Amino acid sequence: MDTNSSPPDVRTDAADNAEEAVTTLFTRIAPVVAASRVRAQILDAEATFVTDDLAALRAAGALAAPVPVLLGGLGIGTEPARSAATAELLHSLGSGSVSLGRIFEGHINAIRLVMRNGNEAQRAATADDARAGHLHALWVTDGPQALQFSRIENCIELSGEKLFCSGAGHATRAVVTAMSREGKRRLLLLPMRAGEDVHRLPSALQGVRSAGTGRVVFNGVRHDARTVFGAPEAYLLEPEFSAGAWRASAVTAGAVSALANAARAELVSRKRANTPEQRQRLGRMFMNAETARLWMLRACSLAEDADTQPERAVATVNLARIAIEAASIDTIQLVQRSLGLSAFMRTNPVERMCRDLATYLRQPAPDEALNEAAAYFTHHPSEIGLN
Repeated sequence: MDTNSSPPDVRTDAADNAEEAVTTLFTRIAPVVAASRVRAQILDAEATFVTDDLAALRAAGALAAPVPVLLGGLGIGTEPARSAATAELLHSLGSGSVSLGRIFEGHINAIRLVMRNGNEAQRAATADDARAGHLHALWVTDGPQALQFSRIENCIELSGEKLFCSGAGHATRAVVTAMSREGKRRLLLLPMRAGEDVHRLPSALQGVRSAGTGRVVFNGVRHDARTVFGAPEAYLLEPEFSAGAWRASAVTAGAVSALANAARAELVSRKRANTPEQRQRLGRMFMNAETARLWMLRACSLAEDADTQPERAVATVNLARIAIEAASIDTIQLVQRSLGLSAFMRTNPVERMCRDLATYLRQPAPDEALNEAAAYFTHHPSEIGLN
């Protein structure tokens, strides 16, 4: 973490005038998103982490934004009152850089898990860390040797590894799932740089190459036992587990919008936008971008307050996931057909944007999500506008 510059303290603004503080944050973030869009092509070429973009978010105070208002943040991603701001922020980041959006989405998810499941001391410590500019990550996919821990007096000792760890080697705090010796999956909040080994994936990902996705091995690493938080199996508790997927969809929706606009700009510059065939394809791209945005807004309004109507929230998020995925896939195909071989040239940002979007779409269990959503709305048709 860069300790040379301290992020602005948003506590006074958040407590006295939260809406004004959120507006100020978005003003600070707008140039960060624009710069990330320019840098994305360079970073992708060498699979270089979004270090400068993250530093700019930190300087803008964004890493503190997910902290609840009463703990000195803005509640973005952690409080229902900030659902619209959360959607706007993730959509904006995704439109600039899917890799940066992925990193920030994980940061929100990790902090949210601590705020919902941690004790008072754990929540306060996480709030302090986020306000100090620490990047949080969430790593739940096990490698061939699943992550486990055993208790040794007042410590825990880890063994095993995590795969597909976004921000590996860059996150300074990580929420991970690990199995206890009793066979219970627990949540751990780990300060990093304690001896863990960070490795590249055995084979590089096709897209989202700047998210620093790697493999982290924890064999022999010890931590204070107080790093364990929440009840056994807390990570899988519904509706939080399924409803939280909307945040990844928000990043995706932003990427769809950016891709459609990039294709539009190229067609206009090449004076190819005015044929009937290209107009029809552009029209479908615009429809897809707006469809994704509207589903995102619908999902976030229910998901961020999912405890009120849990089954409805999960079903809506599941439908939104699939609708946004379909809009994304269709947009990729339309862009490639509209631009031809230009869309497959490495020097064209559109080529990278298609790769990033296609890779990021691969969220877990899409068929199961659609089946469960269809089952719910089959018996609650009025809740989806079926009369």
